[in-house]
Amino acid sequence: MIHLIGPGGAGKTTAGAALAERLGARFVDLDAEFAARNGNITAYLDAYGYDAYAHQNVSLYSALISELKPATIVALSSGFMTYREEIHSCYAHWRQHVLSGESTCVLLPSLDLETCVAEIVRRQLQRPFARSAQREEHVIRIRFPVYANLPARKVETMRPVDAVVADLLKTTSLVERLRRVQDI
Repeated sequence: MIHLIGPGGAGKTTAGAALAERLGARFVDLDAEFAARNGNITAYLDAYGYDAYAHQNVSLYSALISELKPATIVALSSGFMTYREEIHSCYAHWRQHVLSGESTCVLLPSLDLETCVAEIVRRQLQRPFARSAQREEHVIRIRFPVYANLPARKVETMRPVDAVVADLLKTTSLVERLRRVQDI
């Protein structure tokens, strides 16, 4: 399984869908799955709060992981790797599972903090569910060091999608593993 992780606005959905198309693999966006099963994420957050959302998101991932074939590209929710360990009884296990995968990639617009912050805020403000610019900046400033320091391959996304996909394809273990699974 290929996991794409990173903050909101990093390009996980765009790059993941393009990579899946290129490889003939299935693409799953955890946010889209959450919305399909639980309704609008913003409305869910407003009604139940962030901790309930995070708990439900981990439960959803737990359910999905048993349903998905190994030859799947999964874009995790922006905060998935930043939840408190006690948010869910299975969270530490799933977080370690994602991080230990040879085919896990962290997507960030840039590895430079200020460039990344500016680009994430710009991208997030174009979305219909965007928070204020100040809130988006606050969130990415907290999450950037978490994502930048994760022990997984980093891919910068301030380039055309084809260039990002080409960079993802350079992860030989990613492509090799996917091809082996598809051949089975």
